[in-house]
Amino acid sequence: DFWENPTVSMGLGPLQSVCQARFFRYLHLRGLADTSASRVWCFIGDGEMDEPETIYAIARAGYERLNNLVMIVNCNYQRLDGPVRGNSKVIQEFEGIFRGAGFDCIKLIWGDAWNDLVDNDHDGKLIEVLERTPDGDCQRYAAKQDGALIRREIFEANGLADRVAHFSDDELLSAFMLPGGHDHK
Repeated sequence: DFWENPTVSMGLGPLQSVCQARFFRYLHLRGLADTSASRVWCFIGDGEMDEPETIYAIARAGYERLNNLVMIVNCNYQRLDGPVRGNSKVIQEFEGIFRGAGFDCIKLIWGDAWNDLVDNDHDGKLIEVLERTPDGDCQRYAAKQDGALIRREIFEANGLADRVAHFSDDELLSAFMLPGGHDHK
């Protein structure tokens, strides 16, 4: 009675998605239904990625070569019972898990306001700085709501101040606070 449709934070949603994707393939391969265009979408929180059931589901989907399964991980660095554990770069850690299971990965981290900055990063220094910025620092920048702090610690400290000279501190904060998954564009 309690868990009629178990999902989120327990690792059961990813397991169910694998079972559904396998069932679609079963139906198609036996000629019972044309599910060749069917896709199963699984939305996972980064806290749920700590569950052994989720890790097993990813491994199983890779073993089964389920190309009809799309898994989306929302990384907000929060769990119901505290911060997400990790090696301080949880998105890269998750990417390694998925790639190890044979999945292709697309990381949508920064919103539309970052497009020009990334497009003009011809030497790769901005991407390098962003890639090595620990998750805890990103949380701190978001909590402090201070564009000058972001400018100072990400750009000026790494010799990239000229790349955001055209941004006010408020514009820089606004861009930082609109990550890719929350950008409506």
